[in-house]
Amino acid sequence: MRRREFIALLGSAATAWPLAAHAQEPSSLVGILHSGSHTTFAPLMIAFRRGLQERGFIEGQNVTIDYRWAENQYDRLPVMAAELVHRQPAVIYAAGSVRAAKAATSTIPIVFTTGEDPVKAGLVDSLNRPGGNVTGVRVSAFSSLNSGRSGWRFCTS
Repeated sequence: MRRREFIALLGSAATAWPLAAHAQEPSSLVGILHSGSHTTFAPLMIAFRRGLQERGFIEGQNVTIDYRWAENQYDRLPVMAAELVHRQPAVIYAAGSVRAAKAATSTIPIVFTTGEDPVKAGLVDSLNRPGGNVTGVRVSAFSSLNSGRSGWRFCTS
């Protein structure tokens, strides 16, 4: 499995993954570190697993997902991130928890979604060249009536 393509899946809101699964390939570990509640974000995780399945990755068969939910207790995030890093996942998806994930590892790829400007927040060097092991998507709750633009901004490498 190519790591850069794995990151692309998560960075595109976990709906596309251009890899074919191989039966003899060992199971890959994906870490999910989320500041929220599993009940609130259950529809997102269902869509994530469906996207994986459509591309041949079946949870429990050739991919393992380790979910860590902070249940809005932000002080738990650093410990949860360290525990996840200790398991050595192929990639970590961080939502509301990218700072904790970034502090826990400089080698495991981290893909994030955030509502804040990732450059101003110090998460990435720039949108065009995020640098380091962190990349992701900025989601803004705006749309321009005149231009029809949505609020998605992608970091690309």
